[in-house]
Amino acid sequence: MTSSSSNRSFGKLPARYHAVAFPFILSIFMCGMVSAVSTLRGFGLTPDFLSRWGSAWLLSWFIAFPVLLMILPLVRCLVAAIVAAPAR
Repeated sequence: MTSSSSNRSFGKLPARYHAVAFPFILSIFMCGMVSAVSTLRGFGLTPDFLSRWGSAWLLSWFIAFPVLLMILPLVRCLVAAIVAAPAR
């Protein structure tokens, strides 16, 4: 079995999708955490917390994911300017 067919059997995306998959997953987690803290702080642990948090998360994610895709090249450049390249 080749490496390519091995990846398909586990349902993995091809490596070329890394540039979109990484910020996609990162934005889901970060927006989830930030919107949960913000909603909890603003409204408290009310009976409708999950509903409020879900709508806050969705709105923030719709903004954060495209912004993350746009600024990621700049962030990579800034990190490269302040962090030494790994030894090869």
